[in-house]
Amino acid sequence: MDCDFLIIGGGIAGISAAARLSGLGSVILLEAEEALAHHASGRSAALYEPRYGAPPVVGLSMASGDYFRSVPGVLGPRGLMLVGKAGGEDAFEQDLVAMAFDRISVAEARAIVPILNPELVVEAGYAAHAEDVDTDLLIQGFAREAKGRGARIMTKARVGAIAKDGAGWRVTSAAGEFTARMLVNAAGAWVDQIAALAGVQPLGFTPYRRSMARIPAPGGLDVSRWPMLFGPGEDWYAKPDAGALIVSPAEEHLMEPHDAWADDMVLAEGLARYEEMVTEPVTRLLASWAGLRTFSPDRSLVIGADVREPAFFWLAGQGGYGFQTCPAASQLAADLIGGRAPEIGADLAAALSPARFG
Repeated sequence: MDCDFLIIGGGIAGISAAARLSGLGSVILLEAEEALAHHASGRSAALYEPRYGAPPVVGLSMASGDYFRSVPGVLGPRGLMLVGKAGGEDAFEQDLVAMAFDRISVAEARAIVPILNPELVVEAGYAAHAEDVDTDLLIQGFAREAKGRGARIMTKARVGAIAKDGAGWRVTSAAGEFTARMLVNAAGAWVDQIAALAGVQPLGFTPYRRSMARIPAPGGLDVSRWPMLFGPGEDWYAKPDAGALIVSPAEEHLMEPHDAWADDMVLAEGLARYEEMVTEPVTRLLASWAGLRTFSPDRSLVIGADVREPAFFWLAGQGGYGFQTCPAASQLAADLIGGRAPEIGADLAAALSPARFG
């Protein structure tokens, strides 16, 4: 065998798993693109909001907090502000409770973000617990850890064929052919395709496009200390980014796995929803892009050995939660593969297991 664990996918799921598994045996990671984190991981809004998502996702996110705080510079202050208009009270109240916002007055909200439109914004909430994530620092840290234990990380290594080879697997890629005792499927939007190549029953993952635009700082203001802004029901959001703002329509459009790009019409609609809530118009775009957020049928991550093929391990369905869950998700993968009791607890591990799909 060339390795104990062959990981397919070099996004944050795959690279964090490489770091954890490199302590249990030999690791090879194959990434199809020219660089790590090319797709969804490279297009993240980069926020740690541990109360965001389905209950199992929240459990993983909360369990990741200690790791984030143990690595200097990974987290930074940001905050999250919810702003609502008349007619959206029910959605506002739901988000306020679910994500533990403190209710604040519109005047208090405008003291923090002065471009909020006082004629339209009728209620606001603020959460200080949301923090920026330095995604590059996190990715490079996991990569160094993996390589330091001898892991081989290969880019431009798109997988074309997978076959069972005696007691293990034979994987044919653009970087060559490799044999492994166990496959770890961390291929993002392509996880079901990888499963099919391996003769494993796909679980029904669905990739959804999310578009983003970078716009100049409104009114030339210093936006560096502004929180992320969020519309009730997540129908748009805006976040400071390198002296500018990124704005998203927060859409979920079902797509086939591919290198996604922004839809101009959807982007325009999202920018209009943002624009009506502020006093500064959007005059131009600095850049636009899109990523695919891939969900399991119940919108929680899938972490565990396949029910019918125990040498095939799922690390999939990160959706929009890949970065904020990666420390605990990769630790769970290592615990399960290493035969240890899950650090996050048996109940949460069971809620994330592929066995829940039968």
